[in-house]
Amino acid sequence: MRDTASGRCPRRQFLALGLGLLALAVTMASSRAGTLAETFRPEKLAELDQAVTAAIAGGDTPGAVVWIERNGVAYVKAYGQRAVTPAPEPMTTNTIFDAASLTKVMATAPAILWLQEKGKIGLDDPVSKYLPEFTGQGRETITVRLLLTHYSGLPSGLTRRDFNGYTGAIAQAVMERPNPAPGTTFRYSDVNFILLGEIVRRVSGQSLADFAREKFYEPLGMRQTRFLPPDDWRPHIAPTERVGGTVLRGVVHDPTARRMGGVAGHAGLFTTVADTARFCRMMLAEGELEGRRVLQAETVKLMTSVQSPPGGNARRGLGWDIDSPYAGPRGKVLPLGSYGHTGWTGTSLWLDPFSKTFVLLYCNRNHPTGGNVVKLRSVVATLAAEAVVGFDFSNVPGALPPLPDANRP
Repeated sequence: MRDTASGRCPRRQFLALGLGLLALAVTMASSRAGTLAETFRPEKLAELDQAVTAAIAGGDTPGAVVWIERNGVAYVKAYGQRAVTPAPEPMTTNTIFDAASLTKVMATAPAILWLQEKGKIGLDDPVSKYLPEFTGQGRETITVRLLLTHYSGLPSGLTRRDFNGYTGAIAQAVMERPNPAPGTTFRYSDVNFILLGEIVRRVSGQSLADFAREKFYEPLGMRQTRFLPPDDWRPHIAPTERVGGTVLRGVVHDPTARRMGGVAGHAGLFTTVADTARFCRMMLAEGELEGRRVLQAETVKLMTSVQSPPGGNARRGLGWDIDSPYAGPRGKVLPLGSYGHTGWTGTSLWLDPFSKTFVLLYCNRNHPTGGNVVKLRSVVATLAAEAVVGFDFSNVPGALPPLPDANRP
């Protein structure tokens, strides 16, 4: 950002202006679509505020940002602190977060599906079609779809950490062996998405970072979403853990992604709640936002419907979680058939296509030494759904039936 001598606002003034515009945009959206009180019950929003404040007081996280939106009306609020060390900083609604595993659904899975739309990738093709070295010991039966649904049988993370850089990590990933057999059991795996990120790179000829920026973030107006954030973003990024005497800030928290250079299919993305809200609007509008289409409607429906093998112990879309042990952010009210994802650093998003509602809870829960927001995610989603005026979540046509108990892990 140029200084005032060149006729441009300094970065701090620019971000302050952006925060003001964010508040104005939310207010304008509310005035067009209805008032906040007509959309969300104030008493439930007050309960939500109390729940987040109590979690902060209990040490679960130093701070949080909540964004709940339905039909263009948004409730947005920041709580607690963005940083506690080396100096305290208040949380703000324009804080930039290390999105962690939200990278999987905001970068990698959409990139794979974009390439699938163009006929460059087949979901039921073997991974070895795109990564020829990924063969032997059962690997040749693993398809792109099995990677996306976490039914590949591959381990949850790289089994060896003695690799050097991005190419070293890929060399390790293609050597991982499936156990149990592919297609039989759900196991959430970063290795799956490390491989998918490399498929994007080889098929498109671009890094995942460049591909996602060009195909999604720029068209959607997500100006504070990217891998490898620049130095002038760092004062506005929520720091994460202390590693080797240094608090990570603007450097990806995930150790594998960090060793890969900050760009990986499973982690590395940084974003704000406002940018994520734009992405969620695009998803609920089936691939389009403000006249800009980034995915076909059929593709979004495919991504967000059950794509995991019949009889599996978890129901997953293509990248997206629907009904698995990780589906806490759905809460107790949002219907089965809604979808979302979580991130290790404390980020989570959940979208309900039936009521056209989405819930974002972004926390910096592992700053500086680690907290736990699993319960808070469920509480926030439950209260958000209970706050919605005029929608019967107990009777939702098209919602999925519960999984049989025999299928539960």
